[in-house]
Amino acid sequence: MAAAKDDRRVNWQEIFDLHVTKRLRQILRRRFASELGFVSASGEIQAGVRHAEPCAAQAWRSIQAQQALVSRSAHTKYVCPAHDRIEIAAPITILGKLIGCAFVTASTEPATELKIDEEFLAEILELQADEVISFWTESALRDQHGGAPGDFTPRYSYDAIVGRCRPMQDLYRMLDKIIESNSTVLVQGENGTGKELIARAIHYNSPRSVHRFVVQNCSAFNDNLLDSELFGHQKGSFTGAIADKQGLFEVADRGTFFLDEIGDMSPALQVKVLRVLQEGTFTPVGGTEPRQVDVRIIAATNRDLKKMVERGEFREDLYYRVNVINLTAPALRDRRDDIPLLVEHFLKQKMKGKTRYQQPKQLASACLDRLLRYQWPGNIRELENEIERLVVLSGDDAVIQEEMLSPRILEPTEKSLELDGEGGTSEAHSLNDAVDSVERDLIYEVLKRTDWNKTKAAAELQISRRNLIRKVIKYRLDSRRQSSKSV
Repeated sequence: MAAAKDDRRVNWQEIFDLHVTKRLRQILRRRFASELGFVSASGEIQAGVRHAEPCAAQAWRSIQAQQALVSRSAHTKYVCPAHDRIEIAAPITILGKLIGCAFVTASTEPATELKIDEEFLAEILELQADEVISFWTESALRDQHGGAPGDFTPRYSYDAIVGRCRPMQDLYRMLDKIIESNSTVLVQGENGTGKELIARAIHYNSPRSVHRFVVQNCSAFNDNLLDSELFGHQKGSFTGAIADKQGLFEVADRGTFFLDEIGDMSPALQVKVLRVLQEGTFTPVGGTEPRQVDVRIIAATNRDLKKMVERGEFREDLYYRVNVINLTAPALRDRRDDIPLLVEHFLKQKMKGKTRYQQPKQLASACLDRLLRYQWPGNIRELENEIERLVVLSGDDAVIQEEMLSPRILEPTEKSLELDGEGGTSEAHSLNDAVDSVERDLIYEVLKRTDWNKTKAAAELQISRRNLIRKVIKYRLDSRRQSSKSV
Protein backbone atom coordinates (compact mmCIF):
# COMPACT_ATOMS: atom_id res chain seq x y z
CA MET A 1 0.00 0.00 0.00
CA ALA A 2 2.89 2.35 0.77
CA ALA A 3 4.29 1.80 -2.69
CA ALA A 4 0.98 2.66 -4.28
CA LYS A 5 0.75 5.84 -2.25
CA ASP A 6 4.22 6.94 -3.38
CA ASP A 7 3.32 6.01 -6.94
CA ARG A 8 0.44 8.50 -6.99
CA ARG A 9 2.90 11.31 -6.33
CA VAL A 10 4.66 10.65 -9.63
CA ASN A 11 3.16 12.28 -12.67
CA TRP A 12 4.67 10.00 -15.29
CA GLN A 13 3.37 12.16 -18.11
CA GLU A 14 5.61 14.94 -16.83
CA ILE A 15 8.57 12.58 -17.08
CA PHE A 16 7.66 11.80 -20.69
CA ASP A 17 7.38 15.54 -21.40
CA LEU A 18 10.96 16.21 -20.28
CA HIS A 19 13.22 17.17 -23.18
CA VAL A 20 15.84 14.60 -22.16
CA THR A 21 13.21 11.81 -22.19
CA LYS A 22 12.04 12.81 -25.65
CA ARG A 23 15.60 12.88 -26.95
CA LEU A 24 16.46 9.49 -25.47
CA ARG A 25 13.31 7.95 -26.96
CA GLN A 26 14.26 9.45 -30.29
CA ILE A 27 17.76 7.97 -30.10
CA LEU A 28 16.42 4.54 -29.18
CA ARG A 29 13.89 4.50 -32.00
CA ARG A 30 16.41 5.55 -34.62
CA ARG A 31 19.27 3.29 -33.58
CA PHE A 32 17.50 0.15 -32.37
CA ALA A 33 13.83 0.50 -33.33
CA SER A 34 13.25 0.21 -29.60
CA GLU A 35 10.96 1.91 -27.10
CA LEU A 36 11.50 3.50 -23.70
CA GLY A 37 8.87 3.13 -21.01
CA PHE A 38 8.34 3.04 -17.26
CA VAL A 39 6.74 0.71 -14.73
CA SER A 40 5.19 2.44 -11.73
CA ALA A 41 5.43 1.24 -8.14
CA SER A 42 2.01 -0.36 -8.51
CA GLY A 43 3.28 -2.44 -11.46
CA GLU A 44 1.38 -0.43 -14.07
CA ILE A 45 3.17 0.02 -17.38
CA GLN A 46 3.36 3.68 -18.40
CA ALA A 47 3.06 4.80 -22.07
CA GLY A 48 1.94 2.79 -25.07
CA VAL A 49 4.97 0.58 -25.58
CA ARG A 50 3.87 -2.14 -27.95
CA HIS A 51 4.54 -5.78 -27.05
CA ALA A 52 6.24 -4.65 -23.84
CA GLU A 53 3.87 -6.01 -21.22
CA PRO A 54 5.28 -9.54 -20.75
CA CYS A 55 8.91 -8.41 -20.62
CA ALA A 56 8.27 -5.30 -18.53
CA ALA A 57 6.20 -7.24 -15.99
CA GLN A 58 8.89 -9.91 -15.71
CA ALA A 59 11.62 -7.31 -15.34
CA TRP A 60 9.63 -5.47 -12.67
CA ARG A 61 9.07 -8.66 -10.65
CA SER A 62 12.79 -9.36 -10.77
CA ILE A 63 13.67 -5.85 -9.63
CA GLN A 64 11.16 -6.07 -6.76
CA ALA A 65 12.73 -9.36 -5.69
CA GLN A 66 16.13 -7.64 -5.62
CA GLN A 67 14.91 -4.57 -3.77
CA ALA A 68 17.46 -5.01 -0.97
CA LEU A 69 20.21 -5.04 -3.57
CA VAL A 70 18.68 -2.08 -5.38
CA SER A 71 18.79 0.05 -2.25
CA ARG A 72 22.56 -0.44 -2.13
CA SER A 73 23.16 -0.08 -5.89
CA ALA A 74 20.71 2.30 -7.48
CA HIS A 75 21.55 1.26 -11.03
CA THR A 76 21.31 -2.52 -11.04
CA LYS A 77 20.43 -3.72 -14.52
CA TYR A 78 18.24 -6.67 -15.48
CA VAL A 79 18.26 -8.26 -18.93
CA CYS A 80 15.20 -10.28 -19.83
CA PRO A 81 15.19 -12.14 -23.18
CA ALA A 82 11.58 -13.13 -23.83
CA HIS A 83 9.73 -14.10 -26.96
CA ASP A 84 11.36 -12.21 -29.83
CA ARG A 85 12.35 -9.19 -27.73
CA ILE A 86 14.99 -8.18 -25.25
CA GLU A 87 14.13 -6.14 -22.15
CA ILE A 88 16.56 -4.13 -20.06
CA ALA A 89 15.29 -2.41 -16.93
CA ALA A 90 16.83 -0.04 -14.42
CA PRO A 91 15.24 0.66 -11.02
CA ILE A 92 14.35 4.18 -9.87
CA THR A 93 14.83 4.70 -6.15
CA ILE A 94 14.12 7.91 -4.27
CA LEU A 95 15.05 8.34 -0.62
CA GLY A 96 15.61 4.59 -0.38
CA LYS A 97 12.19 3.73 -1.82
CA LEU A 98 11.70 1.84 -5.06
CA ILE A 99 9.17 3.95 -6.98
CA GLY A 100 9.38 2.21 -10.35
CA CYS A 101 11.76 1.37 -13.14
CA ALA A 102 12.70 2.56 -16.60
CA PHE A 103 12.84 -0.09 -19.30
CA VAL A 104 13.73 -0.53 -22.95
CA THR A 105 12.19 -3.15 -25.18
CA ALA A 106 13.80 -4.02 -28.52
CA SER A 107 13.24 -6.69 -31.15
CA THR A 108 15.80 -9.50 -31.48
CA GLU A 109 14.42 -10.80 -34.77
CA PRO A 110 17.13 -11.21 -37.44
CA ALA A 111 14.86 -9.41 -39.90
CA THR A 112 15.43 -6.13 -38.10
CA GLU A 113 19.13 -6.17 -39.13
CA LEU A 114 19.92 -4.17 -35.99
CA LYS A 115 22.70 -5.20 -33.64
CA ILE A 116 21.48 -4.79 -30.07
CA ASP A 117 24.10 -3.02 -27.95
CA GLU A 118 23.03 -4.04 -24.44
CA GLU A 119 25.67 -1.89 -22.75
CA PHE A 120 24.50 1.22 -24.58
CA LEU A 121 20.85 0.47 -23.78
CA ALA A 122 21.72 0.01 -20.11
CA GLU A 123 23.59 3.32 -20.10
CA ILE A 124 20.56 5.06 -21.62
CA LEU A 125 18.35 3.64 -18.88
CA GLU A 126 20.71 4.68 -16.10
CA LEU A 127 20.71 8.21 -17.47
CA GLN A 128 16.91 8.20 -17.65
CA ALA A 129 16.62 6.91 -14.09
CA ASP A 130 18.96 9.70 -12.95
CA GLU A 131 16.80 12.29 -14.72
CA VAL A 132 13.64 11.03 -13.02
CA ILE A 133 15.34 11.18 -9.61
CA SER A 134 16.77 14.63 -10.33
CA PHE A 135 13.44 15.97 -11.61
CA TRP A 136 11.64 14.62 -8.54
CA THR A 137 14.18 16.15 -6.16
CA GLU A 138 14.43 19.54 -7.83
CA SER A 139 10.67 19.88 -8.14
CA ALA A 140 9.78 19.06 -4.55
CA LEU A 141 9.62 22.69 -3.32
CA ARG A 142 9.34 21.33 0.17
CA ASP A 143 10.61 24.62 1.67
CA GLN A 144 7.38 26.44 0.87
CA HIS A 145 5.00 23.53 1.42
CA GLY A 146 6.58 22.08 4.55
CA GLY A 147 5.90 18.63 3.17
CA ALA A 148 7.88 15.43 3.37
CA PRO A 149 11.06 15.22 1.27
CA GLY A 150 9.36 12.78 -1.08
CA ASP A 151 6.45 15.01 -2.02
CA PHE A 152 6.34 15.61 -5.76
CA THR A 153 4.95 19.09 -6.30
CA PRO A 154 6.40 20.65 -9.47
CA ARG A 155 5.48 24.22 -10.33
CA TYR A 156 4.35 25.15 -13.83
CA SER A 157 3.86 28.88 -13.55
CA TYR A 158 3.96 31.90 -11.27
CA ASP A 159 1.23 34.14 -12.55
CA ALA A 160 2.10 34.77 -16.20
CA ILE A 161 5.50 33.03 -16.01
CA VAL A 162 5.54 29.66 -17.76
CA GLY A 163 8.21 27.08 -16.97
CA ARG A 164 9.01 24.01 -14.93
CA CYS A 165 12.72 23.39 -15.57
CA ARG A 166 15.21 23.44 -12.71
CA PRO A 167 16.27 27.10 -13.10
CA MET A 168 12.61 28.12 -13.05
CA GLN A 169 11.91 26.00 -9.97
CA ASP A 170 14.79 27.83 -8.25
CA LEU A 171 13.25 31.14 -9.32
CA TYR A 172 9.81 30.16 -7.96
CA ARG A 173 11.38 29.24 -4.62
CA MET A 174 13.01 32.66 -4.42
CA LEU A 175 9.78 34.43 -5.34
CA ASP A 176 7.93 32.58 -2.59
CA LYS A 177 10.46 33.87 -0.07
CA ILE A 178 10.53 37.53 -1.12
CA ILE A 179 6.96 38.46 -2.12
CA GLU A 180 5.92 39.36 1.43
CA SER A 181 8.89 41.66 2.03
CA ASN A 182 9.48 45.27 0.98
CA SER A 183 13.12 44.71 0.02
CA THR A 184 14.47 46.12 -3.22
CA VAL A 185 14.99 43.51 -5.93
CA LEU A 186 17.42 43.50 -8.84
CA VAL A 187 16.39 41.25 -11.74
CA GLN A 188 19.22 40.49 -14.16
CA GLY A 189 19.09 38.69 -17.46
CA GLU A 190 19.32 39.03 -21.21
CA ASN A 191 16.76 40.90 -23.28
CA GLY A 192 13.60 38.89 -23.88
CA THR A 193 13.89 36.67 -20.81
CA GLY A 194 10.80 38.04 -19.06
CA LYS A 195 12.24 40.34 -16.41
CA GLU A 196 9.07 42.44 -16.32
CA LEU A 197 6.95 39.30 -15.84
CA ILE A 198 9.04 38.47 -12.79
CA ALA A 199 8.51 41.98 -11.42
CA ARG A 200 4.77 41.69 -11.99
CA ALA A 201 4.73 38.29 -10.27
CA ILE A 202 6.36 39.84 -7.21
CA HIS A 203 3.93 42.77 -7.09
CA TYR A 204 0.67 40.92 -7.75
CA ASN A 205 1.46 38.23 -5.18
CA SER A 206 2.48 40.74 -2.51
CA PRO A 207 0.47 42.82 -0.02
CA ARG A 208 1.06 45.81 -2.35
CA SER A 209 -1.04 44.20 -5.10
CA VAL A 210 -4.05 46.40 -4.21
CA HIS A 211 -2.00 49.45 -5.28
CA ARG A 212 -0.34 50.50 -8.52
CA PHE A 213 2.34 48.63 -10.45
CA VAL A 214 4.26 51.25 -12.45
CA VAL A 215 6.80 50.55 -15.19
CA GLN A 216 9.43 52.88 -16.62
CA ASN A 217 12.20 52.01 -19.07
CA CYS A 218 15.16 54.19 -18.12
CA SER A 219 16.60 54.10 -21.64
CA ALA A 220 13.43 55.41 -23.26
CA PHE A 221 14.01 59.13 -22.51
CA ASN A 222 16.88 61.56 -22.33
CA ASP A 223 18.06 62.75 -18.93
CA ASN A 224 15.74 65.77 -18.60
CA LEU A 225 12.59 63.99 -19.75
CA LEU A 226 13.31 60.97 -17.51
CA ASP A 227 13.80 63.28 -14.52
CA SER A 228 10.37 64.79 -15.18
CA GLU A 229 8.78 61.37 -15.71
CA LEU A 230 10.18 59.90 -12.51
CA PHE A 231 9.83 62.83 -10.12
CA GLY A 232 7.31 65.15 -11.79
CA HIS A 233 7.68 68.92 -12.30
CA GLN A 234 6.21 72.21 -11.23
CA LYS A 235 4.43 74.58 -13.59
CA GLY A 236 6.91 76.94 -15.24
CA SER A 237 9.99 74.95 -14.21
CA PHE A 238 11.09 74.71 -17.87
CA THR A 239 9.80 75.62 -21.33
CA GLY A 240 6.66 73.62 -22.01
CA ALA A 241 5.84 72.99 -18.34
CA ILE A 242 2.41 74.57 -18.54
CA ALA A 243 1.02 72.70 -15.55
CA ASP A 244 2.12 70.68 -12.54
CA LYS A 245 2.85 67.07 -13.37
CA GLN A 246 2.81 64.17 -10.95
CA GLY A 247 5.91 61.94 -11.17
CA LEU A 248 5.78 58.15 -11.46
CA PHE A 249 7.23 57.70 -7.97
CA GLU A 250 4.18 59.51 -6.63
CA VAL A 251 1.87 57.47 -8.87
CA ALA A 252 3.43 54.28 -7.47
CA ASP A 253 3.00 55.37 -3.82
CA ARG A 254 2.26 52.30 -1.63
CA GLY A 255 2.72 50.12 -4.70
CA THR A 256 5.66 48.84 -6.75
CA PHE A 257 7.86 50.73 -9.21
CA PHE A 258 9.65 48.67 -11.85
CA LEU A 259 12.71 50.51 -13.18
CA ASP A 260 13.74 48.66 -16.32
CA GLU A 261 17.26 49.07 -17.74
CA ILE A 262 18.42 50.96 -14.67
CA GLY A 263 22.00 50.66 -15.93
CA ASP A 264 21.18 53.30 -18.57
CA MET A 265 20.31 55.94 -15.98
CA SER A 266 22.59 59.01 -15.76
CA PRO A 267 24.72 59.63 -12.61
CA ALA A 268 22.59 62.68 -11.71
CA LEU A 269 19.39 60.66 -11.71
CA GLN A 270 21.11 57.85 -9.84
CA VAL A 271 21.62 60.27 -6.94
CA LYS A 272 17.90 61.13 -6.83
CA VAL A 273 16.83 57.47 -7.00
CA LEU A 274 19.29 56.65 -4.20
CA ARG A 275 17.64 59.31 -2.03
CA VAL A 276 14.21 57.75 -2.61
CA LEU A 277 15.60 54.36 -1.60
CA GLN A 278 17.32 55.68 1.52
CA GLU A 279 14.85 58.27 2.78
CA GLY A 280 11.66 57.76 0.78
CA THR A 281 11.72 61.40 -0.35
CA PHE A 282 12.25 63.30 -3.61
CA THR A 283 11.81 66.80 -4.96
CA PRO A 284 9.98 67.47 -8.27
CA VAL A 285 11.77 69.38 -11.02
CA GLY A 286 11.44 73.06 -10.16
CA GLY A 287 10.05 72.27 -6.72
CA THR A 288 11.36 73.27 -3.29
CA GLU A 289 9.44 71.02 -0.92
CA PRO A 290 10.41 67.31 -0.63
CA ARG A 291 7.62 64.75 -0.99
CA GLN A 292 7.33 61.47 0.87
CA VAL A 293 6.49 58.15 -0.82
CA ASP A 294 6.35 54.51 0.18
CA VAL A 295 7.43 52.56 -2.90
CA ARG A 296 8.96 49.16 -3.39
CA ILE A 297 11.53 49.34 -6.21
CA ILE A 298 12.26 46.43 -8.51
CA ALA A 299 15.09 47.21 -10.90
CA ALA A 300 16.15 45.28 -13.97
CA THR A 301 19.08 45.34 -16.35
CA ASN A 302 20.79 43.26 -18.99
CA ARG A 303 24.12 44.91 -18.17
CA ASP A 304 26.75 43.90 -15.63
CA LEU A 305 26.26 46.57 -12.95
CA LYS A 306 29.23 45.33 -10.94
CA LYS A 307 31.59 45.96 -13.85
CA MET A 308 29.91 49.32 -14.43
CA VAL A 309 30.69 50.23 -10.81
CA GLU A 310 34.34 49.27 -11.36
CA ARG A 311 34.47 51.51 -14.44
CA GLY A 312 32.83 54.39 -12.57
CA GLU A 313 29.68 54.28 -14.73
CA PHE A 314 27.28 53.33 -11.92
CA ARG A 315 27.25 54.55 -8.32
CA GLU A 316 28.52 51.93 -5.90
CA ASP A 317 26.18 53.03 -3.10
CA LEU A 318 23.16 52.76 -5.42
CA TYR A 319 24.33 49.35 -6.64
CA TYR A 320 24.29 47.97 -3.10
CA ARG A 321 20.93 49.61 -2.34
CA VAL A 322 19.38 48.11 -5.47
CA ASN A 323 21.06 44.71 -5.18
CA VAL A 324 19.50 43.69 -1.86
CA ILE A 325 17.86 40.65 -3.44
CA ASN A 326 19.24 39.43 -6.74
CA LEU A 327 17.23 37.33 -9.19
CA THR A 328 18.34 36.00 -12.55
CA ALA A 329 15.97 35.41 -15.45
CA PRO A 330 17.48 32.37 -17.22
CA ALA A 331 18.12 32.53 -20.95
CA LEU A 332 15.93 30.25 -23.08
CA ARG A 333 18.94 28.23 -24.24
CA ASP A 334 19.49 27.31 -20.57
CA ARG A 335 15.92 26.07 -20.13
CA ARG A 336 15.31 24.03 -23.27
CA ASP A 337 13.06 21.60 -21.36
CA ASP A 338 10.52 24.44 -21.18
CA ILE A 339 10.36 25.03 -24.93
CA PRO A 340 7.54 22.49 -25.59
CA LEU A 341 5.55 24.01 -22.70
CA LEU A 342 6.13 27.55 -23.99
CA VAL A 343 5.23 26.51 -27.53
CA GLU A 344 1.92 25.06 -26.32
CA HIS A 345 1.25 28.21 -24.27
CA PHE A 346 1.94 30.57 -27.19
CA LEU A 347 -0.03 28.44 -29.66
CA LYS A 348 -3.11 28.70 -27.43
CA GLN A 349 -2.49 32.39 -26.86
CA LYS A 350 -2.04 33.29 -30.54
CA MET A 351 -5.09 31.26 -31.63
CA LYS A 352 -7.41 32.75 -29.04
CA GLY A 353 -10.29 34.49 -30.76
CA LYS A 354 -9.35 33.18 -34.22
CA THR A 355 -12.64 31.44 -35.05
CA ARG A 356 -11.51 30.50 -38.57
CA TYR A 357 -9.36 27.69 -37.11
CA GLN A 358 -11.58 24.69 -36.45
CA GLN A 359 -9.06 22.72 -34.39
CA PRO A 360 -6.01 23.43 -32.23
CA LYS A 361 -2.67 23.69 -33.98
CA GLN A 362 0.41 21.70 -33.08
CA LEU A 363 3.98 21.46 -34.31
CA ALA A 364 5.27 18.50 -36.28
CA SER A 365 7.98 16.62 -34.37
CA ALA A 366 10.68 17.77 -36.84
CA CYS A 367 9.53 21.37 -36.38
CA LEU A 368 9.71 21.14 -32.60
CA ASP A 369 13.10 19.46 -32.84
CA ARG A 370 14.41 22.47 -34.79
CA LEU A 371 13.15 24.81 -32.08
CA LEU A 372 14.85 22.71 -29.42
CA ARG A 373 18.20 22.89 -31.21
CA TYR A 374 18.11 26.61 -31.98
CA GLN A 375 20.10 28.90 -29.68
CA TRP A 376 17.40 31.64 -29.26
CA PRO A 377 19.52 34.80 -28.97
CA GLY A 378 16.26 36.76 -28.58
CA ASN A 379 15.06 34.39 -25.86
CA ILE A 380 11.35 33.97 -25.05
CA ARG A 381 10.34 37.10 -26.96
CA GLU A 382 11.89 35.64 -30.12
CA LEU A 383 10.11 32.31 -29.56
CA GLU A 384 6.77 34.05 -29.05
CA ASN A 385 7.18 36.02 -32.28
CA GLU A 386 8.14 32.85 -34.15
CA ILE A 387 5.03 31.01 -32.93
CA GLU A 388 2.84 33.94 -33.96
CA ARG A 389 4.44 33.85 -37.40
CA LEU A 390 3.84 30.09 -37.70
CA VAL A 391 0.19 30.42 -36.69
CA VAL A 392 -0.39 33.03 -39.39
CA LEU A 393 1.55 31.29 -42.18
CA SER A 394 0.13 27.81 -41.51
CA GLY A 395 -3.38 28.99 -42.38
CA ASP A 396 -5.92 26.21 -41.83
CA ASP A 397 -3.30 23.47 -41.39
CA ALA A 398 -3.64 21.74 -38.02
CA VAL A 399 -0.02 20.56 -38.03
CA ILE A 400 2.75 23.13 -38.57
CA GLN A 401 5.58 21.66 -40.62
CA GLU A 402 9.32 22.27 -40.33
CA GLU A 403 9.64 24.14 -43.64
CA MET A 404 7.45 26.97 -42.30
CA LEU A 405 10.11 28.01 -39.78
CA SER A 406 12.12 31.19 -40.27
CA PRO A 407 15.29 30.76 -42.36
CA ARG A 408 17.54 31.65 -39.42
CA ILE A 409 16.18 28.64 -37.49
CA LEU A 410 16.48 26.30 -40.45
CA GLU A 411 20.11 27.22 -41.16
CA PRO A 412 22.08 24.18 -39.90
CA THR A 413 25.41 25.90 -39.32
CA GLU A 414 24.35 28.92 -37.30
CA LYS A 415 23.32 29.22 -33.66
CA SER A 416 23.19 25.44 -33.30
CA LEU A 417 25.23 22.98 -31.31
CA GLU A 418 24.50 20.18 -33.75
CA LEU A 419 27.13 18.42 -35.88
CA ASP A 420 27.20 19.18 -39.57
CA GLY A 421 26.67 16.59 -42.23
CA GLU A 422 30.36 15.66 -42.53
CA GLY A 423 30.98 15.11 -38.86
CA GLY A 424 32.45 18.53 -38.21
CA THR A 425 31.16 21.16 -35.86
CA SER A 426 29.21 24.30 -36.53
CA GLU A 427 30.82 27.70 -36.21
CA ALA A 428 30.81 29.05 -32.66
CA HIS A 429 28.84 32.30 -32.25
CA SER A 430 29.31 32.79 -28.50
CA LEU A 431 31.65 31.84 -25.69
CA ASN A 432 29.33 28.99 -24.65
CA ASP A 433 29.29 27.66 -28.21
CA ALA A 434 33.08 27.84 -28.41
CA VAL A 435 33.52 25.96 -25.13
CA ASP A 436 31.03 23.30 -26.24
CA SER A 437 32.80 22.96 -29.57
CA VAL A 438 36.21 22.41 -27.93
CA GLU A 439 34.75 19.98 -25.40
CA ARG A 440 32.91 18.02 -28.09
CA ASP A 441 35.98 17.65 -30.32
CA LEU A 442 38.24 16.72 -27.39
CA ILE A 443 35.88 14.00 -26.19
CA TYR A 444 35.52 12.65 -29.73
CA GLU A 445 39.30 12.44 -30.24
CA VAL A 446 39.83 10.66 -26.89
CA LEU A 447 37.03 8.19 -27.66
CA LYS A 448 38.60 7.41 -31.04
CA ARG A 449 42.02 6.97 -29.43
CA THR A 450 40.61 4.55 -26.82
CA ASP A 451 38.59 2.64 -29.43
CA TRP A 452 35.38 3.97 -27.82
CA ASN A 453 36.14 2.38 -24.47
CA LYS A 454 34.21 4.81 -22.27
CA THR A 455 35.92 3.70 -19.05
CA LYS A 456 39.39 4.43 -20.46
CA ALA A 457 38.21 7.65 -22.10
CA ALA A 458 36.65 8.90 -18.86
CA ALA A 459 39.88 8.17 -16.97
CA GLU A 460 41.94 10.04 -19.57
CA LEU A 461 39.55 13.01 -19.52
CA GLN A 462 39.49 12.91 -15.70
CA ILE A 463 35.71 12.86 -15.50
CA SER A 464 33.29 10.20 -14.27
CA ARG A 465 32.06 7.58 -16.72
CA ARG A 466 28.48 8.71 -16.07
CA ASN A 467 29.38 12.30 -16.94
CA LEU A 468 31.10 11.13 -20.11
CA ILE A 469 28.00 9.19 -21.19
CA ARG A 470 25.88 12.31 -20.70
CA LYS A 471 28.22 14.33 -22.90
CA VAL A 472 28.32 11.63 -25.58
CA ILE A 473 24.53 11.78 -25.79
CA LYS A 474 24.47 15.60 -25.60
CA TYR A 475 26.86 15.95 -28.55
CA ARG A 476 25.45 12.92 -30.44
CA LEU A 477 28.93 11.44 -30.70
CA ASP A 478 27.59 7.91 -31.23
CA SER A 479 25.95 9.04 -34.47
CA ARG A 480 29.21 10.73 -35.43
CA ARG A 481 30.97 7.41 -34.79
CA GLN A 482 28.49 5.59 -37.06
CA SER A 483 28.91 8.15 -39.85
CA SER A 484 32.71 7.83 -39.71
CA LYS A 485 32.43 4.05 -39.97
CA SER A 486 30.32 4.27 -43.10
CA VAL A 487 32.81 6.49 -44.94
